[in-house]
Amino acid sequence: MTLAPGLSPLAARIVIAAENRIFRDGLRRLLEAAGFQFVSETSLAAAAGVVQEVKPDILLLGDATSRAPELLQRLSDAGDSTRAVMLTDTVDAPAVISSLQFGVRGVVLTDSPPDVLIDCINTVMLDRAWIGREAVSGTLPGLKKLDMARRQAKAFGLTRRELQVLREVVAGYTNKEIAARIQISENTVKAHLTHIFDKLGASNRVELALYAAHPRLLSGV
Repeated sequence: MTLAPGLSPLAARIVIAAENRIFRDGLRRLLEAAGFQFVSETSLAAAAGVVQEVKPDILLLGDATSRAPELLQRLSDAGDSTRAVMLTDTVDAPAVISSLQFGVRGVVLTDSPPDVLIDCINTVMLDRAWIGREAVSGTLPGLKKLDMARRQAKAFGLTRRELQVLREVVAGYTNKEIAARIQISENTVKAHLTHIFDKLGASNRVELALYAAHPRLLSGV
């Protein structure tokens, strides 16, 4: 496996939070085999208390993506500096977008090879961000600092069809699925996305979804 430059996995103390105990046990075995220091495992409901007690470097969120934003908000409000990494089926899920806004540092797809999770944790320990299967340029706070003036502009000049495509992207659908759902060609979907990226100033689908999280942007679509 490829580790992030200059970092030993022994440097990371990890707490695993997930509802499924078998899932937690599997993650623990994987991380211990990779050389990380396992500190504790817990349910999502008890995670905030455990994190505040043991002060891990990494909080690894497992199989309850929808509950992650609430937990991360509690930790943020408490001033906790633990770096959070979450496993999810899709990076475009609304709960993932909310988690990014509350400061999650890494997002790993559940169908990724184990090496990807290891690389993600090491990257996050270097105070860099990881989305999907690769590190992203800049830091996560950069993704969070959206241009408020532009976000409040009326629909950013997006057409109704572009807004419709954007809503499908936020819902987590692929280009092919979007084409089938709104009955246009996949090439047309790609063309609309190019225009949307240009108008919003986003560079990837995650940033696109972060912009779209603004409550006014998709209203009435």
